[in-house]
Amino acid sequence: MAFQKAVKGTILVGGGALATVLGLSQFAHYKRKQVNLAFVEAADYVSEPVNREPPSREAQILTLKNTSEFDVLVIGGGATGSGCALDAVTRGLKTALVERDDFSSGTSSRSTKLIHGGVRYLQKAIMKLDIEQYRMVKEALHERANLLEIAPHLSAPLPIMLPIYKWWQLPYYWVGIKLYDLVAGSNCLKSSYVLSKSRALEHFPMLQKDKLVGAIVYYDGQHNDARMNLAIALTAARYGAATANYMEVMSLLKKTDPETGKERVSGARCKDVLTGEEFDVRAKCVINATGPFTDTVRKMDDKDAAAICQPSAGVHIVMPGYYSPESMGLLDPATSDGRVIFFLPWQKMTIAGTTDTPTDVTHHPIPSEEDINFILNEVQ
Repeated sequence: MAFQKAVKGTILVGGGALATVLGLSQFAHYKRKQVNLAFVEAADYVSEPVNREPPSREAQILTLKNTSEFDVLVIGGGATGSGCALDAVTRGLKTALVERDDFSSGTSSRSTKLIHGGVRYLQKAIMKLDIEQYRMVKEALHERANLLEIAPHLSAPLPIMLPIYKWWQLPYYWVGIKLYDLVAGSNCLKSSYVLSKSRALEHFPMLQKDKLVGAIVYYDGQHNDARMNLAIALTAARYGAATANYMEVMSLLKKTDPETGKERVSGARCKDVLTGEEFDVRAKCVINATGPFTDTVRKMDDKDAAAICQPSAGVHIVMPGYYSPESMGLLDPATSDGRVIFFLPWQKMTIAGTTDTPTDVTHHPIPSEEDINFILNEVQ
């Protein structure tokens, strides 16, 4: 996607990464509604960083205050917002990025820590003959390979074991996992394989020994979502984007377009959360990349705007490290209510989750007892 220098104040709606880790996430399932997007031309690429070291926050805020007008203002410092800022600034556009909390403090740091095509999505694509689901899996597997290549310090292949408790499930899941390898094509990390019951119990001794038949191991990617988000934001800053956290958008600025006579968004009124100081940041284009808070920003533009997001909560719990080996995860494909649960090693601990339930948007979400008990019961 390319940006143009005169986008006429269009608000582009974006979201953060869609999952959570070590707690609760809120993410948005967007209803299919038409959104006016700007079709734009690429500016000149910037091949070398402007700053060897990112400027201090004070210097960044001075830039936000003293710049008469930016080409692009991005609201939201999650994975999507930081990515938009990096994309824009490396195309030669004068770019600003503001985030109300820490970078990656929301959904973008609370994922299952996996980069995967989605075994479950492939199953749906085959069962329902859904070509769109298939294309999504194909694209995700391509991006998995890309991420492992460009950020090997933050990403790595991870074997995941699928326990089998009925003999007829062994060929069923084996065919499904092999199809997953096949769809990945040249991007397949490593071929899947079958484990005997005894070998499976060596990796996960807490499995039900009397019912276990064997297991299948396949490979997906694991990555540090928070560090990836920070790396993108820091890179944008090094290339010259005015980037500031703890900078809350209070309202959107508007002005009349001389060509059409209509009001258009021309920036935002920002507040430094640390000092309480407020000032205007003007821009030709404003990008809304606030994840579950997308509708909040949209209503700053039009208070009667219909909601396009359905917030959902995904809960993970952190368990002692002995629940999983350091180099292998586990997938339970058939929980009591049909959902999938992962048990994944992470920083000497084990992450178990996730859930997916409707919720209200809050700044500091907390998991419900019901979701916690669901995960614990499935563990048992």
